[in-house]
Amino acid sequence: MGLCQYYLLSVVMLLPALCYSQYTFTSSRATYYGSPDGLGTPTGACGFGGYGRTVNDANVAGVSRLWNNGTACGACYQVRCTVPEVCTDYGVSVVVTDYGEGDNTDFILSPRAYGRMAITDKSEKLYSYGVVDVEFERVPCRFRGYNVMFKVHENSRYPQYLAVAMLYVGGQNDVLAVEIWRKDRKDWVPMRRAFGAVFDIPNPPPGAINLRFQVSGRAGLTWVVANNAIPKIWKAGVAYESAIQLE
Repeated sequence: MGLCQYYLLSVVMLLPALCYSQYTFTSSRATYYGSPDGLGTPTGACGFGGYGRTVNDANVAGVSRLWNNGTACGACYQVRCTVPEVCTDYGVSVVVTDYGEGDNTDFILSPRAYGRMAITDKSEKLYSYGVVDVEFERVPCRFRGYNVMFKVHENSRYPQYLAVAMLYVGGQNDVLAVEIWRKDRKDWVPMRRAFGAVFDIPNPPPGAINLRFQVSGRAGLTWVVANNAIPKIWKAGVAYESAIQLE
């Protein structure tokens, strides 16, 4: 998580457990990107920063056709290559943290994730392919021991400009929208999806920040409300922990 700091906050509701799988695989291709340590990149298009480098033990991926204007950020997929003499039956579970286009591929994996599709002692052979045929399916994300966190993006400027990304969104949920409570208007005001998983607003209201976010999952479209999601004096680059868990 890099240099992020975490603070436990209260919320007004918990979303019921959301977990389901389509139990269907789609045929595609996957490759991997260069990384000297095999981890993810902190500069991914989702805007996760250091979280995008190490989340899920650095089993992360960039996508293109699945990107959906950034809604794919944070989604989890099981990806397995289909070369019997090299590949395991399960493959690897990855978290989407970036946008990336390859040679007719749906996934550009971190080196660590790509190698974990291989049978023991066959990873070097798999790396030598460069691009490999795969099957994939959407699966629920599991972040044991972690609640949803609201990270104030590094581009934020207190108090004039606030940009937020949500981390550790569990289950099989897509974050579609984020709104901020304006006490002066007594109403929820939409935040803009700036890029990837980052939502922003100029001139945010003073005081502690109340947020609500809309997710799509097994329960359909659901709004989750987090009071005091971000404290009165917030700092860019800091992730604030909630009591929300999505499963």
